[in-house]
Amino acid sequence: MRKAQTTSNKAFKIASWILAGIMLVLTAFLIWEIVKLGMLPENMLLIGCVIILIIAALVMILQLGFTRGTASKIILTTITVMMILVYGTGTYYISKATGLLGNVTAFGNQTTTTVQVIALKDNGIASEQDLQGKTVGSLKSISLASTQALTQDLSGKGITFEDKQYDNIQAMVNALYDKEVPAIILNDAYRGNINDLEDEKFKNFASDTTVVYTYSYTTENKSTTNSVDDITKNPFTVLISGVDSRDGFAESSRSDVNMLATVNPVTKTVLLTSIPRDYYVTTVCDAEAGCQNGAKDKLTHTGLHGTETTKKTIEELLGVEINYTAKVNFTSVVSLVDALGGIDVDVQPGLAVDHFYTNDYFGTDYGVTEGINHLNGQAALCYARERYAYSDGDRQRVKNQQEVLMAIVKKATSPSVITNYPALMDALSGAFQTDLSQDEIQSLIQFQLKEMPDWQFITYSLDGQGSTEFCAELGNNASVMIPDNETVVTARKRIEAVLDGKSAAEVEAINADPSEVPANDQPSPQPETDVTDETVQEDVTVQDPNTGQDVYYDQTVQDPGYVDPGYTESDPGYVTDPGYSDGGYVDGSYGY
Repeated sequence: MRKAQTTSNKAFKIASWILAGIMLVLTAFLIWEIVKLGMLPENMLLIGCVIILIIAALVMILQLGFTRGTASKIILTTITVMMILVYGTGTYYISKATGLLGNVTAFGNQTTTTVQVIALKDNGIASEQDLQGKTVGSLKSISLASTQALTQDLSGKGITFEDKQYDNIQAMVNALYDKEVPAIILNDAYRGNINDLEDEKFKNFASDTTVVYTYSYTTENKSTTNSVDDITKNPFTVLISGVDSRDGFAESSRSDVNMLATVNPVTKTVLLTSIPRDYYVTTVCDAEAGCQNGAKDKLTHTGLHGTETTKKTIEELLGVEINYTAKVNFTSVVSLVDALGGIDVDVQPGLAVDHFYTNDYFGTDYGVTEGINHLNGQAALCYARERYAYSDGDRQRVKNQQEVLMAIVKKATSPSVITNYPALMDALSGAFQTDLSQDEIQSLIQFQLKEMPDWQFITYSLDGQGSTEFCAELGNNASVMIPDNETVVTARKRIEAVLDGKSAAEVEAINADPSEVPANDQPSPQPETDVTDETVQEDVTVQDPNTGQDVYYDQTVQDPGYVDPGYTESDPGYVTDPGYSDGGYVDGSYGY
């Protein structure tokens, strides 16, 4: 009996030393991960590490020296195992946060461009071999680098063909449908631009065509960061560029959401300034970006040539300096919001929507009612991308996007996120990237924990008037929004006021002085195209917000520089800006 008891005690002692060893190792790893994370202020870091060491020491001492009877062995061993689980879980969670910082600050220095050879499904072109000796359509000056890259790649495989060039996307796609050419070369990022043409003939382009050959290549990004000295003491502005890339942030894609976040850590004020994606702006870019510098186009098209082009174009538009850039992948909003357990949005009276047109992507019928609505990831994305259900169209959409962003920030900084912490870290890793450094993000988090500031959020949206103008990246006319210069001036003055340390109330009171507002820019001259018909067909079908019925407008005009005057309340089926569009869902990417 005594021998058995001695053996049992010896085995328990060995197990106790093993548990103590595990506890010691996990304690070291936990402290290392906390220090490496660098988010805690120095005083909190020191206190936290001391507490962790004291608890670990007590547990190990009790486990090794105070387990005499059976009851004490069971109780203290249970406590030791629980603390091992707690420390192990803590180490895992903190390492996830460290990994997140590494991922989101790894602002890619390369962009991947995918270019394809596309043919109609019924024309007998099944592979690149079938292109030998054929005539293939391409664009003369738009996305020329991608066309040349694919042509050289096929030439290296011994495949040659005659290249028939077109001035614009509409003429090239038209040639494909009319079987003037059996195939065309198209940069994959330009698929959404086909929907911008609003041509009924091309509405089923994705299902009518097949990809014969795909070639991808990478180019170096040229990006600039205008860092501030101390991000916790000096104000700064971040460009939030929302993209719908399917293959990560390195993929070339349009910038469908454009928002400036101007932050003043001294006054605890954040101004969110939204710019509509269809804003008709002067493109600003470096020659190596491949875009048409100085040309007029939709703001969303600047994203095709990198975030730096979007940034420079907005800086020129508003006359402000942008310090940092954050790319947000809105296809990741679904997993991010779900990881947060959903978000709450407050729908104002008159803005309830029974059915979102953006539901089509998910095949689920989402809508919102007046008051507080709890949205899951899919519903939040539909709410942020919807415009057709609102009489104010894109104007309301940018407001919804601001509301969704603020709701995500609010939920992400609440204690409840701890229950879904690992999923949240994974979702955040794929949701955004920024050129803020890891040290700067750590400083901001330390500032938040130490000061616990009560941030005051202000929102503002630029406005304009619907029109139809020539867009450089289309090589053709498309629906755009001509900037309202009064809102442009107001936005600049409000951004400057936040930077100058004005209070939130003072910033919100700022409006443009009429004497400071320049006249609207005149549309750029229309270049000659191969279109010989003097008329421009601008047939538009929109939904009457009162009856829910589709209303057809024949907007055929004789002038190719046609400007849509809009509709007045006296017109049947009155809607706001019925002529303006921002694409549609094409081959897996959003463009609602």
